[in-house]
Amino acid sequence: MTLDEYLSSPGAFTVTQLRIRMAALGYRIKSNAQLRQWRHAYGNRAPSPENCVGLELATDGAISRKDQRPHDWWLLWPELDGAAIERAKSSDDTQPPVGDAAGEGE
Repeated sequence: MTLDEYLSSPGAFTVTQLRIRMAALGYRIKSNAQLRQWRHAYGNRAPSPENCVGLELATDGAISRKDQRPHDWWLLWPELDGAAIERAKSSDDTQPPVGDAAGEGE
């Protein structure tokens, strides 16, 4: 859910309530205008990675980091891409250690 979808949904926080909630969680938002700019992507503005986490926490997950940063979320939070983690775990491209435990071969 995007910020705009969230703020337009019944029972959602208002912009002011969301800003206050984020501040209570330690995420400082300059003003309501900043949230409105993110809401409408004014001037291609998007929340910083840190504020994406704040939005996710403040809305109890209703707004996800993935939804706020659809073009780069996997670079910022690779742990959210479970498939990538499984691919890395199952990769057979690991290299054996160089040398041996006795220090021979150096």
